[in-house]
Amino acid sequence: MGPRLKRVRRDLGLTQANMAADLDISPSYVALMERNQRPVTADLLLKLATTYKIDIASLADDGGEELSKRLQATLKQPIFEDIDLPALDSADIATSYPGFAEALLRLHTAFTEEQMAHAQRREMASGEGAPAAASDPVGEARAFLAARRNCFPALDDHAAEVAQEMAAAQSREESVSTDALIARLARKHGQKVRFSDPELILGSLRWHDRHREQVLISNLLDNPGRRFQLALQIALLEARQVIQTQVLEGRFSGENARRLAQRALSGYWAAALLMPYRPFLRAARQTRHDIEALSRRFAASFEQIAHRLTTMGRPGEEGVPFFFLRVDRAGNVSKRLDGAGFPFARTGGSCPLWNVHAVFETPGRIRPQWLELPEGEKFFSIARSVEAGGGSWDAPRATRAVALACAPEHAGHVIYSDGLDPDATTPIGVACRLCHRPRCIARSAPPIGRELRPDDNRDTGVPFAFAGD
Repeated sequence: MGPRLKRVRRDLGLTQANMAADLDISPSYVALMERNQRPVTADLLLKLATTYKIDIASLADDGGEELSKRLQATLKQPIFEDIDLPALDSADIATSYPGFAEALLRLHTAFTEEQMAHAQRREMASGEGAPAAASDPVGEARAFLAARRNCFPALDDHAAEVAQEMAAAQSREESVSTDALIARLARKHGQKVRFSDPELILGSLRWHDRHREQVLISNLLDNPGRRFQLALQIALLEARQVIQTQVLEGRFSGENARRLAQRALSGYWAAALLMPYRPFLRAARQTRHDIEALSRRFAASFEQIAHRLTTMGRPGEEGVPFFFLRVDRAGNVSKRLDGAGFPFARTGGSCPLWNVHAVFETPGRIRPQWLELPEGEKFFSIARSVEAGGGSWDAPRATRAVALACAPEHAGHVIYSDGLDPDATTPIGVACRLCHRPRCIARSAPPIGRELRPDDNRDTGVPFAFAGD
């Protein structure tokens, strides 16, 4: 109770002497209580509530339980594995020394973020003695998300509060309707929503016309697209401060990376509004992560559902940790989200043996696959093609493929693994330059550090044969 009493005193702007005078006790007793060296009695709690007109329950609801879960999750990281850290001890630290616990969490997040940035800088270098790689805003924004496992509980909580208000108004539990989103913009912000021809809004998907107090949405968008744009506009109007607080914790070398991170968190908040954390997690478990069923339940697209599944990492309320990848036909990666510790989190994803590159041949069909990396690590993956744009005959379209992957111990919670033999794995590599599989017929480049076989008298059919094989 000591740290909570101290928090209340500071929130009220009081010194220990001020509080002692108000409660008719000595300043030294206040100091001892704040250090947990004297009990906070029931009579004193009642006097505290009466004097300062506060709810006694608020003293218990200080986020200590969530802080404890975050701390325990962090202390499970491999860097701490040789230290004896019982769960009760970390819970005591979170309760008695919340400032210290928060400081440790921030330090670990910064360490993780810098570790990823360092690895990325080494990967981007063009060899020994090469100059330092130029600033990469996209890479920095991805590292910011990956260091936090693409999970931001503060944004989930803030969006859930708004979702509850809107759901109460429409008597629905799990997701908010398009009408409710439009009503929110009108009632709370005085903004009228119009669905407009893209030509009138210069080809945009959404345009906030502040002068006329209206939000214009392209009428070529399907219903999931319209709902997301409406939710995104609400995020920009209502969640700027909570988003900015999260962004300020990041380490960015320039404004472009900071803006990309802020844009990503605005989209995160919008998704959390349309698919609130706890209802979405409950539905995901009930359907065993059936993405099509979740799409119907939350009126969201396949990609939106797959993206949201990567954010279920809240300590104490974790879902299946997924890795998400989106690529085009040429193998260019346009989105990469890590909630699983997947080796492709920072680079790679171009191995042609991974069926994320084959789903273009079977549009709209989900294809499951067991994967095995050269080091023996196994992952379960699903992939499917998705389409962006369109809406009319002459509207531009982009077809991409998205993949979700998780570790073997979680595959049983995913419906697509049913009937698939986990021993029937497809051997893949992170990238050809880093993959040392000797007889891969799909190889596009020799691996770093291997000499090519100089024998011209034998052709094995493998693009690059190694010396010694």
